[in-house]
Amino acid sequence: MLKNAFRTVPVLAILAALVVTLVPAGFAMADDASVTIVATYQEDDLVVLDVAATSEISSLDPQVATDVVSINALESLFHGLTDYDPITTQVVPELATDWEVSEDGTVWTFNLRDDVMWYRYDPASQSAEELRAVTAGDVVYGIKRGCDPRLGSLYGAVVASFIAGCDVVNQTPEADVTDDLIFGDTTLVTAPDDTTVVITLSAPKGFFLSVTPLWTIRAVHPETVEEFGAEAFAPGNIATNGPYFVQEVTRGVRRVFVRNDNHNEDLDYGGNIDVINFTLIEDGGTIFALYQDNQLDSSGVPAAETQNVLENPDFADQLVQVFDLAVFYFGFAHDKAPFDDVNVRRAFSAVIDRAAFVEQIRQGRGVPMIHFTPPGMFGAVPINEVGVGFDPAYAQAQLEEAGYPNCEGLPNINIITYSGAGSWAEFWAAGAEEHLGCSPDIFAVEEIEFSVLLEITSADTPTQDRPNAWTLGWGPDYADANNWVFDAGLACESGNDFLRPCSELDDLIEQAAVESDPAVREQLYREIEEGFFGPEGEQPIAPIFLRTDFVLVKTWYSGPFETDGLVGGAHWDVNNVDMAAKLAAREA
Repeated sequence: MLKNAFRTVPVLAILAALVVTLVPAGFAMADDASVTIVATYQEDDLVVLDVAATSEISSLDPQVATDVVSINALESLFHGLTDYDPITTQVVPELATDWEVSEDGTVWTFNLRDDVMWYRYDPASQSAEELRAVTAGDVVYGIKRGCDPRLGSLYGAVVASFIAGCDVVNQTPEADVTDDLIFGDTTLVTAPDDTTVVITLSAPKGFFLSVTPLWTIRAVHPETVEEFGAEAFAPGNIATNGPYFVQEVTRGVRRVFVRNDNHNEDLDYGGNIDVINFTLIEDGGTIFALYQDNQLDSSGVPAAETQNVLENPDFADQLVQVFDLAVFYFGFAHDKAPFDDVNVRRAFSAVIDRAAFVEQIRQGRGVPMIHFTPPGMFGAVPINEVGVGFDPAYAQAQLEEAGYPNCEGLPNINIITYSGAGSWAEFWAAGAEEHLGCSPDIFAVEEIEFSVLLEITSADTPTQDRPNAWTLGWGPDYADANNWVFDAGLACESGNDFLRPCSELDDLIEQAAVESDPAVREQLYREIEEGFFGPEGEQPIAPIFLRTDFVLVKTWYSGPFETDGLVGGAHWDVNNVDMAAKLAAREA
């Protein structure tokens, strides 16, 4: 999951649906809250959660969404075949009651419940129309739709990597794509009846069950898509089957979600929140001030206020340290000098003092990483057990082997970062200057908007227009190392915006994906991480840190924040607000 500028350690997480406010460094506390939170109350006794959002929802279309803000909303609007339990984080039944797998591991048959309904909610009347029951055909429709390259979704390629025939559809030139191709027999997903879904994989995939909660393969309501087209997922049109409805999405202002009172009780996680108000506020200092004024139920901690908050006893019972599973890194362009040379990549990775980076640049909000797959994922090696890490002597030797002793003759290096991460590249360049003897003049650092960064670093961008290196991060879509070494783009046959040439490691990645023995899979992933990040590794990227942060949560707001949303979206229906305590605090 791409996260713009977004575990041996304890694993705690509050993802963006709860506290959409990971704030840039340098925000100080606002002296005065210039934003007034206006809650949407239908009745006086409703339980309301008031939070701030720093980012817009890009899409409420399950087959299109790629960002964490959208994915968190989709988690409460659409049910999957299965779900990641918000407390145990294990895969549990949702639309599917049970499933079976063929002896060769390629055919999965899911038996569905028949009592989950589609609804269309009308924001004007604040009432919902029951449409019909969710059927196996809706699941098939959603999966096949997810393969459509015309949607332009990153996750079409992810689904195409494991469902038979989806790759053929997803790789068809858009001009040649027809609805018959999308919804015909090419993608091998069928519905023999209304409560049975049969999915044929392109090969046995040891990680497939962990993928079944993925939002991209969730059921959608075909009649709504066909009737409303591009507006099918707009408020008032969208058909949903989850615990919440969309009341309002006003860009730049707010978004509001309300509880579906007719939602299946046994699919509800027991929370009591009726209305969720997200107010769009870009300034982290303002969010913090509103939190202190009891207008918001949660807030990030501005970097400039971290020490004050940590030392203030008034915040002791509200402060939560967040460990999420996002790993951030410098990406290398393998198609242009100097990072087309593996020795240069090794050298520039080994001059990153990750512990100092976390302390100085992140103000302690991170865990140094020298390999890619984080704890909590199946197949992850223990943190920092594989990889070189900070080793100036090794870096110097590698650069000399590349033909650039003391950095002599090294070409200029253009480093692109997303907004707010320019200091990351400056730290990196300073390390190369100190430990490799590089002149600061060879480095050019530019901060650009995140979507522009993705475009300019795309494999489709001509080499001469691509930077030499860039910042990016990856968070998990499903709890398996395959999501990191393959889906994140390290494999040569995946997205591979790094344009890394294929090698024997790609054979290991494919072998690990199809292997059924967990112990063998674990060993293969260790070999892959060693082959990427060990002393003789290819070093396709330079991992830097696993993100941690601090958030504040009012004492009247509770939920399994330590576990919910570690993978995929967080669940709004698992959390509770003590409304009497909240109102009393506001009136005090």
